[in-house]
Amino acid sequence: MADFSGVLHGVKSSGADLKKNISSSEHRRVMEICDDIPEQVPSFPIRIDDVGISSKTIWVRLPEGRIPFDAEISVNLPSSARGIHMSRIENCISEMHSHEFRDIGCYVQVLATEVLKGQNGNLCRVSASGKIPMVQQTPATGKKSIDSFEVTGFAEATPKDCRVRIGVGVNHITACPCTQAYNEILSQKSNGMPMPTHSQRSVTWLTIERNGAVPAYVELVMCLKASLHITYDLLKRPDEAEIVMTAHRAPQFAEDTTRETAREVGNRFGSFLPPDTSVVIASHSFESIHTHDVRCRITTTMAEILDVNK
Repeated sequence: MADFSGVLHGVKSSGADLKKNISSSEHRRVMEICDDIPEQVPSFPIRIDDVGISSKTIWVRLPEGRIPFDAEISVNLPSSARGIHMSRIENCISEMHSHEFRDIGCYVQVLATEVLKGQNGNLCRVSASGKIPMVQQTPATGKKSIDSFEVTGFAEATPKDCRVRIGVGVNHITACPCTQAYNEILSQKSNGMPMPTHSQRSVTWLTIERNGAVPAYVELVMCLKASLHITYDLLKRPDEAEIVMTAHRAPQFAEDTTRETAREVGNRFGSFLPPDTSVVIASHSFESIHTHDVRCRITTTMAEILDVNK
C-alpha cells in the first residue's frame, strides 16, 4: 500500500513588507470626494446587454465539500451608466464563501439575486460549471470506482424573480445498432450472443428548469443512469465484459440516448413539475471508427414530453 504519512508544512511568507503606505483616514477622505466613475454618463449612451466577469473560479461549500466551479457573472447596463460596479460582484462572492448551499442551483440563485442589488441594470445572469465526486460500484466485481459527474447551474435574476436551471452530464457507452443488424444477417449462428459492432464513449447532458429547489442534481444523475449505459474509471475484466455485453444487447444511437432520457424525465418528474418547465437534453458521441463526432440535442418542455409519452 502507498505511504500516506506525508505532512503538509506551512510556508512562511517571504514577500515585501505589507504595511500600509496610506492611512485609513486618508483613504476615507479621498473616497468622500472622488467621483464614482461607473455612475458617469457614457460618451455614447447606448445600452449594453451583457457585461461582467468570466473565467472566475468560485469555491462553493456543498454537502460534498468545498468544490471549485468555473463561473461567469454578468448584468445588463442601461445607457445612463458608464460601467458596472465590478468589485461589488467579487464582494458578493467573498461574502458567500463561508456559507453552505444545498447544491449549485441554490448558490447561483442567491449570487444572481445579490449581485443585481448592487448594479444599475435589471437583469443578472450567473452560470457555474464543475465536477462533483461520484462513488459507484462496478457491475460484476462490486469494486468501488471513484468517478465524477459534471454539474452546471444557471440563474437569471430580475427585480421580480429569479429563474434557475441545473444540469448534469455523465459518461456512458453506446453501441451502433446499424453494424450489429448487418452482422446478424451475415451470420445467423449467434447462439444468443449479440453480434459485434463499433462502440464509443459518449457524454449526455440533462438540464431542467428548477421549481423551487426541485429537482436536485442527484435526481438528474439517477435519471441519466436509468437511460444510458454508464461507464466507470475502475473496471476489472468481469466488469468490462458486463458493460460491453449490456451495451451490445441494447445498442443506442445518439438519437436514442436523448429520446430515452426524455422518456425517463417524463416518468420521474412529470407528476410534479409544471407543464412549461424547460428541458434540454444534449449528447456528444466521440466516434470510434469515424473521424467525425456526433452531436444530438432536444430542447423541449415537460408538456411535450408527457404528450408523446401518453
